[in-house]
Amino acid sequence: MTNHQPPIPEDQPPKKEPLIKLIGISKTFGKNKVLDNVDLEIYQGEAVGIIGPSGTGKSTILRIIAGLLAPDTGEIYIQGKKRRGLIEDGADPVGIGMVFQQAALFDSLNVDENVGFSLYENTRLKRSRIKELVKDKLAVVGLGNIGNLYPAELSGGMKKRVSFARAIMSNPDKPEDTPEVLLYDEPTAGLDPIASTVIEDLIRNLQCQQGICSTYCIVTHQDSTIRRTADRLVFLHQGKVKWQGKVNEIDNTEDIHIRQFVSGSVEGPIKVAS
Repeated sequence: MTNHQPPIPEDQPPKKEPLIKLIGISKTFGKNKVLDNVDLEIYQGEAVGIIGPSGTGKSTILRIIAGLLAPDTGEIYIQGKKRRGLIEDGADPVGIGMVFQQAALFDSLNVDENVGFSLYENTRLKRSRIKELVKDKLAVVGLGNIGNLYPAELSGGMKKRVSFARAIMSNPDKPEDTPEVLLYDEPTAGLDPIASTVIEDLIRNLQCQQGICSTYCIVTHQDSTIRRTADRLVFLHQGKVKWQGKVNEIDNTEDIHIRQFVSGSVEGPIKVAS
């Protein structure tokens, strides 16, 4: 007798597979266990915010998703395919770009060379073609003709936007490498409220631009950034996921961790680092 799967009821559409899935991820640095058996799913088109106190593994989990850091234990699946090793050991089924907290620009290179770095180093595209592509990406992030400027000549907000342009740069001869997922590590840290708003709007605008990225994950402490850029939140504390929910639930949840975090109270389960 042949076994058949029962049909899916018409009023229950098939469940989507996550674009990124982490199972049992743990990571220890020395004696400090920053991630402890973390499960996380990110679906296509989602805007996921990872929040929590300092030192709870938020940036670490981004680097693991990006393939820049290997977990001690656990499994990582990208579009259903198990990742083995780091990103340099084998390409993922979808492109993943990362925007680092400090922009991480090369001080000795100008903006053009920073944004087009991967193309200059890893392709045979003509320099004139790469310059055109850089100009296009700078326009996407709201910057004009600044390719000849160096990082020291840029404001903090401009540096952030240049790092965005670099993250979404792709090889036109390999469209499959165009980032589907962007990972933002504290993109508004150190910026004034107006510059932060510009960056928050840019993050949302990039999500809506077809062909750049539709999915992102953002680590942030800033209240306005949490509320304006995330749809779903994952709260990490002591290396574990303590709460998950929609961003509009953070003001009404009874979870004591979230209530303390949002209010900024020193009283509660989250202890102030001494």
